[in-house]
Amino acid sequence: MSMKRLYKSKSNKVFSGVIGGVGEYFEIDPVLLRLFWLVIVIATGIIPGVLVYLVSIFIVPLHNEK
Repeated sequence: MSMKRLYKSKSNKVFSGVIGGVGEYFEIDPVLLRLFWLVIVIATGIIPGVLVYLVSIFIVPLHNEK
């Protein structure tokens, strides 16, 4: 049995594939997640949301298919 893991999306990305990967993981349309993320970033004063996204670029791995 394989555990489901979060990876950056290779096919559904705008900047780095983090939100596309989250959409694939939760089976949600990434466009909706991007709009939700934009609202969160604006509501938190931009800097915290941008910092979280930048950190997630380095933490969430790329999917290496064999």
